[in-house]
Amino acid sequence: MTRVGYWTAVGILLVPLNAIGAESKLERRLKPLIQRHKGQVGAAIKNLRTGESFTWRADEPMPTASLIKLAVMVEVYRQVEKKRIDLDDRLRLDEKDKVPGSGVLRLYFSKGTRLPLRDAVRLMMAVSDNTATNLVLDHIGLKATNTTMQRLGHPHTRIHAKVFRRETSIDPERSRRFGLGSTSATEMVALLEALHSGDLVSAEACVEMLAHLGACESTDRIPRYLPTGTKVAHKTGSVARVRTDAGIIDSPAGPIAICVLTAENEDRRWGPENAAGRLIANVARAAWLHFNPRVLSREPVTLDLGAGGWLVEALQRTLNTRLKPSPRLSVDGQFGQGTRGAVLAFQKSRKLAATGSVGPSTWKALGTLVTSDPPVPEPAVINNEQLARRPADGLDGPPHVTCRAWAIADGRTGKLLWQHDGDRRLDIASTTKIMTAYIVLQLAAHDSSVLDQQVIFSQRADATGGSSARIHAGERLSVGELLYGLMLPSGNDASVALGEHFGKRFKPAPGDDEKRAADPLWRFVAEMNRTAQHLGMSATHYGNTHGLTAKNHLSSAGDLLRLAQAGWKIKRFRTYVGTRQHGCRLTGPGGRQRNVVWRNTNRLLPISGFDGVKTGTTSAAGACLVSTGRRGDDRLFVVVLGSAASAARYTDARNLYRWAWSQRLDVK
Repeated sequence: MTRVGYWTAVGILLVPLNAIGAESKLERRLKPLIQRHKGQVGAAIKNLRTGESFTWRADEPMPTASLIKLAVMVEVYRQVEKKRIDLDDRLRLDEKDKVPGSGVLRLYFSKGTRLPLRDAVRLMMAVSDNTATNLVLDHIGLKATNTTMQRLGHPHTRIHAKVFRRETSIDPERSRRFGLGSTSATEMVALLEALHSGDLVSAEACVEMLAHLGACESTDRIPRYLPTGTKVAHKTGSVARVRTDAGIIDSPAGPIAICVLTAENEDRRWGPENAAGRLIANVARAAWLHFNPRVLSREPVTLDLGAGGWLVEALQRTLNTRLKPSPRLSVDGQFGQGTRGAVLAFQKSRKLAATGSVGPSTWKALGTLVTSDPPVPEPAVINNEQLARRPADGLDGPPHVTCRAWAIADGRTGKLLWQHDGDRRLDIASTTKIMTAYIVLQLAAHDSSVLDQQVIFSQRADATGGSSARIHAGERLSVGELLYGLMLPSGNDASVALGEHFGKRFKPAPGDDEKRAADPLWRFVAEMNRTAQHLGMSATHYGNTHGLTAKNHLSSAGDLLRLAQAGWKIKRFRTYVGTRQHGCRLTGPGGRQRNVVWRNTNRLLPISGFDGVKTGTTSAAGACLVSTGRRGDDRLFVVVLGSAASAARYTDARNLYRWAWSQRLDVK
């Protein structure tokens, strides 16, 4: 067996792991992390030097999302080895090949572009380019990857269709169950181990494939909490309910093969705070710490041309401070010729050997590094600083809350009663959908047959990221049913489908170019902004129908009170926002049918007295809630924007309700 020397640890002395009870220690580290996660998890970890391993539901097939592209890459190199294809083969990009989602080809490359197969594979792995993946699949054949995985003893590792081309599925049942692809954690780690050993295709091909994995630009999962500079060759995968990552971590105690698969995750947010992404990062960190418990000594770090990272940034800041006149280096974390020139100047000024690289003598001469602007004060200054204290909390006034802004209004008169930063323009996440529903229900108020119209889901609606009503392209349902899919599970896909369906009724926004003016979805967004103006929502501007973060897509707590009260006047609106769960039957192409159930994301609804309205969550907006509740004949509307966490928005809102009702009782 040929061992591929992908990375080597230099200058590190380790205390060997105690084999007795080592596995139980690893299990004790990892089990609590996994058991706390709200979703399905399959995991496998193996130290490729010692053989020590951990598994958790590792033999169960689970969805991969884009992680399956790793298996596709293996098949490319197998066919190259068999001389059926060549890495210099030119793949032609046509307009019809472009698909949504991650990647750069659809955005920046024009039709007719021809790129080498090698570059398409790099794009597929480094930036998970979906269009590049489909070009590769066309070149190698869709079924070929599965045939090879079966031959290698990995029957669960399968790709089912081209990306965003569900109609190409070679296994419709598995497509419905797993989406783009499937694998098990055990199979993926075995694949990685064979790749690392140089035995999967050829040693040279394995080196190239590891380089593709090493170029992966995603850093918010396996690499996230690992020591700075740790090298990771990996591939991620993401769809709304699925987050995955698998790869090889370079560690002093030996390379660590790791695969964590998650599905049916409760947290479906996009961004670094996603719970499944953090779980994967925590599992990787726990594994690294287990296998590398103590590092006794490390060679001093030497920086030279080509180095990068936070330490180079600190070097650049320090040189800017120490040299007179300052070289005014750009603090970009890249050790280029400019930084080398400044190092040479510093070494000459301190009568050091002028090497242009930064080793022990230069580090010593530089003194305490400047790591921020302004510099961090000396410890003695910080430790002797007398910090002022604020007065104790008063016993009157509204409760302390975590949200950035809130507002409370009388439910009968609409009068604003109390607020904090109620006019502040903020991201509002899925509370946007109140306006989407309001416009549709206004149309239905003039013509109730609107609710019976059939909506056929488009590919664009189906491909919309974030929270989802889980309706697939080609499936149809009535507008009346789709409104449940919009408001209960907060379906971003449903909002796009409604915008596309009704947008042609409305005028485009002034100044829209020809393409946007002809697009019903953008015309619907234009109507959302016109309606906001009509309702006096002066702080509001919409950039989409769903609330995913977009430039200048903002509103205020006060404006959302106005919108909620306007919607509340419509009986059907009250029905939708107060429904806790709703089942629906979808009809697909050819008449096939399936059932779905939608459950309301608003956790106030199970509490007596609360009967609406809408939640919203994104990384930019935080946790938001527009709500209404009653005590006897008294109704209030409460908006909280930017609460610290999902649960905090409900605590914030309930505290504000209790305080507001106590104020109302005192007045009476």
